Amino acid sequence: MELQLKGRNALVCGSSQGIGLASAVELSKLGANVMLLARDRAKLERAIATLDTSAGQQHSVFVADFSSSDSVLQAISEIRATGMPVHILVNNTGGPKGGNLIEAEGSVLLTTFQMHLINNHHLAQAFVPDMQAEGFGRIINVISTSVKQPITGLGVSNTIRWAVAAWAKTLANELGRFGITVNNVLPGYTKTARLKSVFEMRASEQGKTEDQVASELMATIPGRKFAEAADVGAAVAFLSTPAAGSINGINLPVDGGATASL
Repeated sequence: MELQLKGRNALVCGSSQGIGLASAVELSKLGANVMLLARDRAKLERAIATLDTSAGQQHSVFVADFSSSDSVLQAISEIRATGMPVHILVNNTGGPKGGNLIEAEGSVLLTTFQMHLINNHHLAQAFVPDMQAEGFGRIINVISTSVKQPITGLGVSNTIRWAVAAWAKTLANELGRFGITVNNVLPGYTKTARLKSVFEMRASEQGKTEDQVASELMATIPGRKFAEAADVGAAVAFLSTPAAGSINGINLPVDGGATASL
């Protein structure tokens, strides 16, 4: 099974912490040169020190605030200026604030659509030509199990994640003939800052403690444990490899079996 990524360049968004950083670490272990992209340069500089360099990899950092498409486009220009082609693109951006969808302002939906789908699209348009030239490419979107089963209290996120999933499936159909795969990794309840915010929101709404909320959510997972960021990163890394070349256009839950649908 061909898992090595030596000589491949991976751009990982939202990679200063959490799932993004875990994905970057796993890609570096497989030999990839990793470009970290997030909004906090200080965090990125700390993160890059955790990446594997045993195969002589050269890692780098770029800064962009995903709340501004202009900022993302500027980062794309800086990456292009290095002359390094991007073979693997990991789209990963923090989710919007929780709440019921009916209470969300239209402006929030538009902002979230811009942050997630439009920025993903800008990145794909910029780097798909590199992948086509190489005859090898991987686009992996870290979204949510909500594309299979909407999550209560995350109305805006549920809506926009579906849009990203449909975008990805369409691209998978268009780009497969070039040796480019497009897949979605769907984290379930994962030990990140995002999960803590869910605990806090539900505890406030339900008049419970965060520990009570956590216990109730864990009981919905057949494996009876929350995923680690590294579990999701491992799925991202595998889908990036040559071994995953015939896996295209799928939604892969990493949730311990919690999602009720197939």
